[in-house]
Amino acid sequence: MAFRFEDLQVWQIALELGEDINQLTKLFPKEEIYVITSQIKRAADSVVLNIAEGSTGQSKAVFKVFLGYSLRSAIEVVSCLFVIRKRGYISNDDFARLYSEYETLVKMITALRNSLK
Repeated sequence: MAFRFEDLQVWQIALELGEDINQLTKLFPKEEIYVITSQIKRAADSVVLNIAEGSTGQSKAVFKVFLGYSLRSAIEVVSCLFVIRKRGYISNDDFARLYSEYETLVKMITALRNSLK
């Protein structure tokens, strides 16, 4: 693989979860396209993009900063999941699955950030 981030399991998982979010938003009402649809998609994309940006050609200190951005974006996705559940756009099963997967991703990002000395 050409770029360091491509080998990172945390980046690969974030990429897959971002696609899950993208597919989910296709089921949202059209009036949400510039509201929660846009918000959750941007947040999910931000997770994967910040991991990639921070990992490539940066110092460990800079990578840690970008992992912090990634963490905050992942938490934003989780918060959006609560909003869309409240609005009835997601089933309880899909909410529980995505919540659990993002919880795992947050733990992975945190562990990676903590491992950088």
